[in-house]
Amino acid sequence: MRQTSYDVVIVGGGHNGLVAAAYLAGAGKSVLLVERKPIVGGAAISAQVFAGMNARLSQYAYLVSLLPQKIVRDLKLNFSTRRRSVGSFTPAVENGQHKALLVSNESLATTEQSFAQFGIHPADFIGYSRFYHLMGQLAGIIWPTLLSPMVNRDRMKAQCRTDELKAAWEVFVEQPLGIGIEQNVQHDLVRGVIFTDAKIGVSTDPHDPTLLQNRTFLYHLIGNETGEWAVPVGGMGALTSELARVAQANGATILTSAPVEAIEPDTPYAVVHYTHDGKTQSVRARYVLVNAAPQVLNQLLPTPLPIEDADEGAVFKINMLLKRLPQLKATQYSQKDAFTGTFHIDEGYEEMKEHHRVAALGQLPDRVSGEMYCHSLTDPSILSPELQGYQTLTLFGLDIPYRLFNETNNAELREIIMRRYVQGINRYLDEPLEECLAIDVNGQSCIEAKSPLDLENELKLPTGNIFHTALSWPFAENGSEWVGKWGVETAYENILICGSGAQRGGAVSGIPGHNAAMKVLEGATQ
Repeated sequence: MRQTSYDVVIVGGGHNGLVAAAYLAGAGKSVLLVERKPIVGGAAISAQVFAGMNARLSQYAYLVSLLPQKIVRDLKLNFSTRRRSVGSFTPAVENGQHKALLVSNESLATTEQSFAQFGIHPADFIGYSRFYHLMGQLAGIIWPTLLSPMVNRDRMKAQCRTDELKAAWEVFVEQPLGIGIEQNVQHDLVRGVIFTDAKIGVSTDPHDPTLLQNRTFLYHLIGNETGEWAVPVGGMGALTSELARVAQANGATILTSAPVEAIEPDTPYAVVHYTHDGKTQSVRARYVLVNAAPQVLNQLLPTPLPIEDADEGAVFKINMLLKRLPQLKATQYSQKDAFTGTFHIDEGYEEMKEHHRVAALGQLPDRVSGEMYCHSLTDPSILSPELQGYQTLTLFGLDIPYRLFNETNNAELREIIMRRYVQGINRYLDEPLEECLAIDVNGQSCIEAKSPLDLENELKLPTGNIFHTALSWPFAENGSEWVGKWGVETAYENILICGSGAQRGGAVSGIPGHNAAMKVLEGATQ
């Protein structure tokens, strides 16, 4: 007979729910995790995407920066990442000549040389370096606070005591990011290289008065105080599989194919109703942790929480398996140079501003911005022995608004946009990308695309927003209810949000899962 009462029930088996389960079970709490899909992992999974092709692609999320090493150490995770030797590669055409700008993760001199070869003024390299130095200084202040209760804005600002830190606070927190970018660098392509990190997953402008671009930039650049994005060895599913292993080893029960139908937030025990094996089950818990978007949680509650609608999603995802990497038109760089890091596609500064303007009107630009990278160059372990020598490409498209899609046009528009991305890539290649794609056992090219509507349908992401909702500042506003809290609390004392929609959520970090677990353990000692 199944147990009907637990200390904690976790709704949703994404990486944050698994982090919380591992911590809480390890602390001696009885934990049940229920996941609606047949497997755990949520957006952080590896999958054999193409028929008969044994390549384990990180189908949705694909790189790691924000996962604190403290979580890896605390949970004794057998998980590692590898550094990409190249940070980014940005091809462009000037006066009919194919060039590229390469940013190295290993050598500042290599980056400086690439700026010079492109013909960029030395002052822009100095300004570019200064801009990221300031960001690194601020990351050193913000990052250590994310696994603790939230401090207010004034307290965070007060830690910026040096002139450099005060300048960093002004550039990244107080004023629109575009001001700092434009003051530090003049070349459009260099400005674009910087600004792309403010746009991943959201639709925004350098001078957006809401400062969404600033918050997005912060989360992309504060990870482990370096902001460097690394390749998960074995793919993203290696992380969530290891988290599930640790959670179960610590005593947590994980139940898959068990969609939750309702949550009753009663005290002292809440009740969770879910379906499993065709039967409705009910279970009591002192705490319910919800690893789902706040909007999804509201659908389960008898009285919805007072939350805002999710910001519109604007991401387009493409996964590819290639027989070989294509040749470049910028022949001074190797294929490894180009595809190891983040390959920027039509991400000039003014170009991205125009794409955002068009997207805000609910339209699709003729050219589409995006970025991609090759996982298998850094970590070939995701390929089976018979596929060694093949390569993967994973692309994130920008400013593709959810509002463009509906159930009747989704497949057709998805195909149109995918073709536009292939055309965009081909402008910088010396051979068509299509000729390099692997062919699966059904004779189909190994390329798949996901629209924002697909992300909503497959992952329960409202409007396809990969962050669940708008990213928050990594501190609480002065006088707000969040000061001194973990950022996971709701109006219901025993219902906590442990997913990306929590304060300081977003991306693959495990931070909301950790913080929800700490909130539970804190309550148990009071």
